[in-house]
Amino acid sequence: MRIVNISVDKKIFSRIPSVACIGYFDGVHLGHQALIRKTVELAERLQCQTSLITFDPDPWVTIKGIPTEGLQHITTMPQRVALAAAYGIQNIYILKFTKAMSRLTPEEFRTEVFEQMNLKGIVCGFDFHYGYKGEGNCETLKKIEGIEVEVVDEVSDSVGKISSTRITQLLKEGKIEDAERLLGHPFVIDGKVIRGRHKGTSMGFPTANIYSGTEYVTLKTGVYACYVRRGAKEYRAMVNLGHNPTMNYTSALSLEAHILDFNEDIYGERISVRFVTWIRPEKDFKNKDNLIMQLEQDVRTVRNLLK
Repeated sequence: MRIVNISVDKKIFSRIPSVACIGYFDGVHLGHQALIRKTVELAERLQCQTSLITFDPDPWVTIKGIPTEGLQHITTMPQRVALAAAYGIQNIYILKFTKAMSRLTPEEFRTEVFEQMNLKGIVCGFDFHYGYKGEGNCETLKKIEGIEVEVVDEVSDSVGKISSTRITQLLKEGKIEDAERLLGHPFVIDGKVIRGRHKGTSMGFPTANIYSGTEYVTLKTGVYACYVRRGAKEYRAMVNLGHNPTMNYTSALSLEAHILDFNEDIYGERISVRFVTWIRPEKDFKNKDNLIMQLEQDVRTVRNLLK
């Protein structure tokens, strides 16, 4: 995998001819995967490498001035890169989407951006726009000499268009299975294990407190059946996302994983949480004993679901 940053301030000129799909690719969902498949097909025909063009930061940060911490995504940039590589992409071009780049006309975008990448083909969605005020589209791309353009039609199911917006809403509703169906892969949160208050340990349910930053979509609060990956190994886990109202209230949302059949010190390590299904809402129990009884039931539920 080759990752190249593209800017309008310091230009590079790639010697590697490639076919590229272009977009933000949050989630790398089934619609995005259709673009990638077409990219692989066209690259094979034109005997080029495969590339993916994306943006950093999110275009809305630059165009509308939305703070970076105010935007939530299904996947982080490292996750998008890893997924793209898994689906056959060899090069990632990350456009440093500054105010200057956002103000380029379609023609300027061609000379200032596209020409840096030695493109022989571009694959885009039917509704793709680029350039100042979105004046560029599939038709303006087709006018660029020396570049073959493929346009991918809407990818939809019985409900409608498969989109990052739709998947985000499903995740916020706790409909993990539906979101995974549209993604074409599991929803995963990566984070660092940090020290907590050890309340779970005192009840016989030690948890890994996971800090994942503010970029991920905020899921529906409650208890989930998940898999936790540490290195090359996965473990079943009961995961709570919420405020811990009974014994360990926190005003900010906390993500805690009770990893089944696991007893190792992993403070400071990075782990991944693969969400499988939402089990129940978070509750404020009358006392510690009632909470323990519920946690015991939750563990049995996780074991039954994730056999």
